[in-house]
Amino acid sequence: MRIGNLFFSTLREDPADAEMPSHRLLLRAGYIRPLGAGIYSLLPLGMRVNMHVTQVIREEMNAIGGQEMLMPVVHPADLWRETTPAAGLSLPNKVAR
Repeated sequence: MRIGNLFFSTLREDPADAEMPSHRLLLRAGYIRPLGAGIYSLLPLGMRVNMHVTQVIREEMNAIGGQEMLMPVVHPADLWRETTPAAGLSLPNKVAR
């Protein structure tokens, strides 16, 4: 795929809210775009990098006989209530439903 066919835009200036050098570079190079506080969208270049890293990890895991699993993003609050006191952590005030 030619780079001229990719959907991405670069930034000339450093974003004001980016503190880490890696964060600034990812934003300026067109790999990610912020959606909200701590929420980012992967743009096509970022998605390609993500898929390549995933493939490398998958190959290495298969080479040593590892198994892959997929876990849900949202967990039931009951699991947090069962494990939190033992870990000494506090349950967040608002639980996503």
